[in-house]
Amino acid sequence: MNKDQTEILSAIDAAQDEIVAFLQKLISFQSVTGKEGEIQAFLADYLKQMGLEVDVFIPDVERLRGFPGFLEPDQSFEGRPNVVGVWKGKGQGKSILLNGHVDTVPLEPISEWRNGPLSGAREGNLVFGRGASDMKAGVASMTMALAILKRYGVQLGGDVIIEYVVDEERTGLGTLACVERGYTADAGICCETSDMQIMPACIGRMWFTIKLKGKPTGISTRWEGVSAIEKAYKIVQAVDDLEKIRFADLHHPLYPDNRGALPCAVTMIQAGTFPSITPEDATLRGSFGLMPYEDPEDVKRQLIEQIEKVCLADPWLRNHLPEVTTDGGYVAAGAEIPVDHPIMKTMQKAYQDALNCDPQIGGRMGAADTRFLIRSGHTPTVIFGPGVTAQMHAMNEYVPVENLINATKVIALTILNWCKN
Repeated sequence: MNKDQTEILSAIDAAQDEIVAFLQKLISFQSVTGKEGEIQAFLADYLKQMGLEVDVFIPDVERLRGFPGFLEPDQSFEGRPNVVGVWKGKGQGKSILLNGHVDTVPLEPISEWRNGPLSGAREGNLVFGRGASDMKAGVASMTMALAILKRYGVQLGGDVIIEYVVDEERTGLGTLACVERGYTADAGICCETSDMQIMPACIGRMWFTIKLKGKPTGISTRWEGVSAIEKAYKIVQAVDDLEKIRFADLHHPLYPDNRGALPCAVTMIQAGTFPSITPEDATLRGSFGLMPYEDPEDVKRQLIEQIEKVCLADPWLRNHLPEVTTDGGYVAAGAEIPVDHPIMKTMQKAYQDALNCDPQIGGRMGAADTRFLIRSGHTPTVIFGPGVTAQMHAMNEYVPVENLINATKVIALTILNWCKN
């Protein structure tokens, strides 16, 4: 390592209490999806104090509708802006984009939290609170990495774009709005939960709804009717069988045990209207995991074909085919970049220099906003962050302080090396 790198790592070590306090401040903001306004105002002011060019803007839903992967939001973006800061380089190096979402899942049940979901309480090496891992620790690491680089007086050749987005937990439209506004770069880091692994890929996720009809009769003559619940059993089994087919047929080197990447199951059933009437209809809902390279429309067709094949063998269902939809649900494509992409090599070297060990390379077992950064923004983006995957959405969610500090070091060296003259 050169003198700059060594001194930056020392500066981060010296700032550990400041970094932890910054995370605790972020946790103190109630920023459940739909209530991100207050934390965004804080971050916009923080970036201005750092001397960045700051852009605060409301996502324009109408401008986003034509993009692949658009999902209809279930609430207005009014009062919930994105915040983007730009640190202009000297124009002689590669640019980098840092991405993080500020929204969290709900806090309830409050009674399950030992210290309260917004406490940011520190117990030993752990910081607790809603969003601690998913993903305010990632937001803290990328912010403090940039702050310490600027404080040190680093002169970068390329631009650094740092974006704080809303609505990730529901639609991802915050990140898509940044793409639509023109924020792209030569490479990106999405600081999502990754257990400190460097992840060039994430899976996709697709929710589906299947509606089928039966024939209602009074319970005393139920043999004259057709139970939608009994027919639903066949559909559930068809989906289970499709999961086994996909396990056997789909492979990816970053997902050696593809069961975690490709879960496929009916998880909800609603049927009938009265205890003494044969159920006349049933609605089944469930979820698919998608490989990074799959198109959700292809997977939907595969599901429809599987159900039709089963229905053709049933005297009732062959003439009353179920309706299969993904409209109105959650559909997120996967995304990936080559494992040997230059940003991967730069980050691996930064990890080795900062932590004196080799990083693990993995694939994220969940959807991420990288689908928009890579597919629509054409910004090759790595997922790397301090958050613990198993703590996502957990009660008494926490993040290890060691992860927080180490991620800050790796991100800082990656920025320094990628954006150098």
